[in-house]
Parts: sequence; structure tokens; C-alpha cells
Amino acid sequence: MAAPAACTRFSDNYDLKEELGKGAFSVVRRCVQKSTGLEFAAKIINTKKLSARDFQKLEREARICRKLQHPNIVRLHDSIQEEHFHYLVFDLVTGGELFEDIVAREFYSEADASHCIQQILESVHHCHSNGVVHRDLKPENLLLASKAKGAAVKLADFGLAIEVPGEQQAWFGFAGTPGYLSPEVLKKEPYGKPVDIWACGVILYILLVGYPPFWDEDQHRLYAQIKIGAYDYPSPEWDTVTAEAKSLINEMLTVNPSKRITASEALKHPWICQRERVASMVHRQETVDCLKKFNARRKLKGAILTTMLATRNFSSRSIITKKGDGSQVKESTDSSTTLEDDDIKEDKVKGGVDRSSTVIAKEPEARKQEIIKMTEQLIEAINTGDYEAYTKICDPHLTAFEPEALGNLVEGMDFHKFYFDNVLGKNCKALNTTILNPHVHLMGDEAACIAYVRLTQYMDKQGQASTHQSEETRVWHKRDNKWQNVHFHRSSVTPSFAMK
Repeated sequence: MAAPAACTRFSDNYDLKEELGKGAFSVVRRCVQKSTGLEFAAKIINTKKLSARDFQKLEREARICRKLQHPNIVRLHDSIQEEHFHYLVFDLVTGGELFEDIVAREFYSEADASHCIQQILESVHHCHSNGVVHRDLKPENLLLASKAKGAAVKLADFGLAIEVPGEQQAWFGFAGTPGYLSPEVLKKEPYGKPVDIWACGVILYILLVGYPPFWDEDQHRLYAQIKIGAYDYPSPEWDTVTAEAKSLINEMLTVNPSKRITASEALKHPWICQRERVASMVHRQETVDCLKKFNARRKLKGAILTTMLATRNFSSRSIITKKGDGSQVKESTDSSTTLEDDDIKEDKVKGGVDRSSTVIAKEPEARKQEIIKMTEQLIEAINTGDYEAYTKICDPHLTAFEPEALGNLVEGMDFHKFYFDNVLGKNCKALNTTILNPHVHLMGDEAACIAYVRLTQYMDKQGQASTHQSEETRVWHKRDNKWQNVHFHRSSVTPSFAMK
């Protein structure tokens, strides 16, 4: 792809159309090339908001995408740098996710799964042949070129991709998505191209039965399974899968990366290259049913923006959401979250390590927004006098310092219930609360503290509008995947209806 002339402006060559998705620092819009009338997806990055490292990652992603030109990879057609914006012009892929398309089909067989994984392996083989390791292969990054029957599978999202010449093995940092991480990454051992093949093995397993080979709500137990390759083929769903299909999975999910099959070898496996003779043509309704549930779980998780959790430092990356029509350009995905640890050792690797990711924990900014939202819900319960909603949000042993407690630390709900029964929601019909300057301090994945100024506007009994201010701090703890308020402190005297 020829580099655009330095004086070229995006608007000289393209007309921008509707928005397709949005991230923290970028927006994706459909665009039309003026000279040809062809449609593309333009990812527009606001470079004013990027740190120097994020800018390096952006340049690296563009550099990697430029060298990959394959029918099974979302192609970068143009890259235009202006004063405050960087434009990346990609294929406009409108077919949605491969896994979503499968569950909508009337017929789906082992042979269809073989054809899907072949296209994925073709894209991976092209990456590896060009010295690129994707590092984040998963269903969210497998798209279809269009909604036409038989549309090509396209591999997307090269934000985590790294350049690894030859068969080099090195520690490039902890990155990927939990269920698709390879044993060598989890063990923090040197790794390279085989990590993509392991992820392909996980994907193929799901393609055949609709659920993953490694699964546990507890991340430590999940990782323990992966490290030793503890998967099996339970009855009855695997009884109808051919031995050749299981053979290929076994060769992909080989714990020792040096003994793991390569993309080139996998494409020569009989179950792939002789599918008409080897792969079963029987419709797999149970797989489709399980895949529907699997997709639903992914989408539920995807409702919360997720990306990187670094051990020592965080960096953020935009995440693109989809429009209802399926038009999209995928970046770091929103479903299973992605983890990345910026390990200082990797900076010694030739070419640096500009990464962006999707992994393990919610992006710090997303979790902060979640805490703010929970705080708003709690205050709404107070404003409306909804004690039941309040108790669902608060820990039963809630501790509190507040003016009404006369400087004492109170524990439990009885002290608060009195105000709900006799005061809250009863003395005022017109009430509005505003949270100002919320500051959230995250303490690991399971705890957080929020400090803010609370303005309460109300109409008093004489019909006069009044405003009171208080300063509040609330401590939140996550139990059974649900945030609960475990302690709060409020300063200043506030009107009685704004207590708690």
C-alpha cells in the first residue's frame, strides 16, 4: 500500500458518513472514497488525548496492518496523519461475528466447522509468515465480510499484535484473553507464534460443541486447568465428533509449544484439507443450541467495557462497539476481557512492544464508572425512600460516620431503617441530587473507594428552593460478583431527607 502524500488531508479523499462505533480516544465512521465510490470504515483517533506510549502503539498497529494483505484479514487501506487526528481506513465488514452467524444458520456440521477453522488458520499462517503474532485470537475478533451466504471469515483487531521475526521465543509481556491464553504465557515463559495456535485450538473446540475446553468462574482455577492442558471430550456431545477432529485439537492444545502443530502443518491436516472425505456432514443442533448460550454469556460480559489490566501500570485503549446493522471495525473487544502486563524485560526485544489489549479485568476507567453508577443508584434509593433497594446495595453490617450519629460509628441497618420509615421520601416531593467531582480509588479488583461532593436541591415546606451540600466517602466491596457499600462517611449537616 502506497503511503499517502504528506500534504494529503482525509477530507480530500473521503466523505464521512454515519458513526459505527466509539471508544475512549476514537470513533469509527463509515466513509466513501470520492474517487471510486467504495465504502470503508474510518477509525478516527484523537491524538491530542494519547500519551506518547499510546501513540507508539497506534503507529505499531498501523505498521503491522499495512504489511498484512490477505482475504481472511480485515485490511488497512489507508493511514492519514493530520495535526490532531489520525485516520485509519479499513475494510467495511458488515457480516457481524462468525459465531453469531453460525447460530442463525439452518444447517451446521463438522465440515462447516472445518471450513471456518481453515479460514482462521489461513489468516494466522499469513500473519506468522510475515513475522506477526496476533496474541488475541477469540470469537469477538472473527468477523464475516458481508451477510451473503459463504462470506469470508475476517480476522480483526491487531491492537495486541507483536512483530516476532523467525521462530524467536521471548517474553513479550502477559497479554491475551483468559480462556484463550496459552500455558507458556500463564507460566510467564518465553513465547512466540505457537500462542496463536493454542487459541485456534480453543476456538475449534468451541466450534464443534458450543462451549470452551477450559472453564471456571474462578480465574486461578481456570489458569491451573490451562497450564496442564486439563480438557476432555465428554459424552454425549463428543461421541458424534470424528477422531480426526479430536486429533487436530489435541495437536493444537499441546502444552509444550515446541511440539504444538504450526499453522502450515494444521492446514495440511486431513480434517482440513480432505474435509469432504473425513469431516462429518451431520447437522449438529446441540452445538448450535450450546453456542447460543455461549454467545449470550459473551454479550452479557460485553455490556461492560473491558481492556487492560497491567501489573504495574495501566494504559487505555479505545473499544469499538457495533451498530445494530452489524457494521463494525473491531478493536480490543468487549466480551471476555483482556490482560496485559507491561514487563520491562520486553523493551529489550528488538522492535519494542507496542500493545493494546483485551484481558482479565475490567479496564480501570470502566470499573470506576461502575462504582459511580452504583453510588448514584444508592442515592436514588435514599431519595425515593426505597429501603428494599437500599438494603440490596448495602452490606448488612454497613458501618457509617454521619452527623445524625453524633460522631459515633454505627453498624448495621437498624439506624438507617428509622430514617427510611419516618423521614426519607416523605418530607419532600421535589428532590434532586447531583454528584460533583467524583474520585474513585480502585483497590484491586474487589474493592474501591469513592469520594465526592453531594448537592441536594429540594423545595421546602414554604415552597422555597434550597440547596444543601455534603462531602461523602463510600467504600465498596465486591462479593459474589456484586458491589456492596460496606462503609460511608458524610461531613456537614444535610437536610433530614438526604440522610444516609
